[in-house]
Amino acid sequence: MAIARQTYKGQAYQEIRQMLIDGELAPGAKVVVRVLSEQLSLSPTPIKSALAGLERDGFLVSIPHRGYFVPEVAVEDMREIYELREALDGIAARNAASMPDAEAFVRDTLRPLYEKQRLLQEECGGVGYSAADVAFHRAIWHMSGNARLSQFLDNLGGQLRFASGSSSSVPGRIPEALDEHAAIMAAIAAGDAALAEELSRAHVRRAAEAFGGVVTPGSPAPYRPTFPA
Repeated sequence: MAIARQTYKGQAYQEIRQMLIDGELAPGAKVVVRVLSEQLSLSPTPIKSALAGLERDGFLVSIPHRGYFVPEVAVEDMREIYELREALDGIAARNAASMPDAEAFVRDTLRPLYEKQRLLQEECGGVGYSAADVAFHRAIWHMSGNARLSQFLDNLGGQLRFASGSSSSVPGRIPEALDEHAAIMAAIAAGDAALAEELSRAHVRRAAEAFGGVVTPGSPAPYRPTFPA
């Protein structure tokens, strides 16, 4: 029975998290247990547990006596997330390049994911690219050999998509990102850990710069979308 409850909690967590990432639950909106329970065909107990977990992971905020709400993400929040992503993506790429089977990993896992991204850009105008981009980076996180790092990066990546979507929505960003992915793959396949880290950090920095308001001091800001205050 305990296993079943845990399974329902995990199901609720994943489904509500995806709703947040996809924008089905708008910033500032109250999250109602009864509505989610009906929508997901789950009892209130796993829904409440999932909401508590999503609050811990930064996807929701809890206001005493009022309940859970979808947070409105400020520019400073985005800057913090990107700073963490830059450092941790670099570590993940460095670790992946240090693995004895790094070349096979690139050939069998990363290269097919990269080719999928390229085809989505060339044949679909970038539709579906964001999910393929996440899969590419997630593969590197998992290859890092650090389960905690992978889990934390997956959470940060979800928060970025929830807060702002993907940098692929910025005009001209996808071709640049593909070139950067190709360079990262080459460094990992060559076992050059230092270069893989450097290129991965630069890749995340450029993604941040593409959002304009989410840049490090002194960085250029060619594109300035509006973030929720």
